[in-house]
Amino acid sequence: MMRRYIGPLILGLGGIAILVSLGLWQVRRLAWKEALLAAIETKIAAAPVPLDTLPAPDPKADIYRSVSLSGRTTGQEILVLSGQAGLGAGYEVIDAFETAAGRRVLIDRGFVPEAARDQPRPPVALSVTGNLHWPQEVDAYTPPPDAATGLWFARDVPAMAAALGTEPVLVVLKSAAGDAQGIDPVPVDTGAIRNDHLNYAITWFSLALVWAGMTLLLLWRIRRRTN
Repeated sequence: MMRRYIGPLILGLGGIAILVSLGLWQVRRLAWKEALLAAIETKIAAAPVPLDTLPAPDPKADIYRSVSLSGRTTGQEILVLSGQAGLGAGYEVIDAFETAAGRRVLIDRGFVPEAARDQPRPPVALSVTGNLHWPQEVDAYTPPPDAATGLWFARDVPAMAAALGTEPVLVVLKSAAGDAQGIDPVPVDTGAIRNDHLNYAITWFSLALVWAGMTLLLLWRIRRRTN
């Protein structure tokens, strides 16, 4: 009689073991992701270093590094389609910026609403603090910049640098001393970095409970048939 239970028990316990192990793996991934986010937040909030002390910033080592720079915008800009909660559609303003040391870099000055798209933004002197960033926003589905309107659909640092004749370096403003020209800074944060590992862990553990319940139900039905 016990032989009738062996197959369902092996299937049930094996399935539970696999599902629990997947849940535990997601718990470990959650701890890793939380540590990573904490490290990034620490880097974002660190005291800024002058950009001119970083002659060739590394996209891997220097991403999120807090920097400061002074100089002026050139009047050359790229508008990237964007939007803000409570403000609606608009644009992220990417400017070519000439530093006091003579470097040309990109600065993400922040957001302007749709109505401010065509407002003049002539060259202006600024002292900037912000964070180096190389956002990964371009994929196979991202359309190229619209040649007719000049509108971009993602921040592509190498392509924007080539278009504006700057180094492939983007500083996302945290604050700026000078005429903001109606642009609201949108500082770098970790909000866009997905962290769904807790939900995944709950899902795997829930499936393990369901599997255990189904196994018990099957064993109960086998027992009824044998009585």
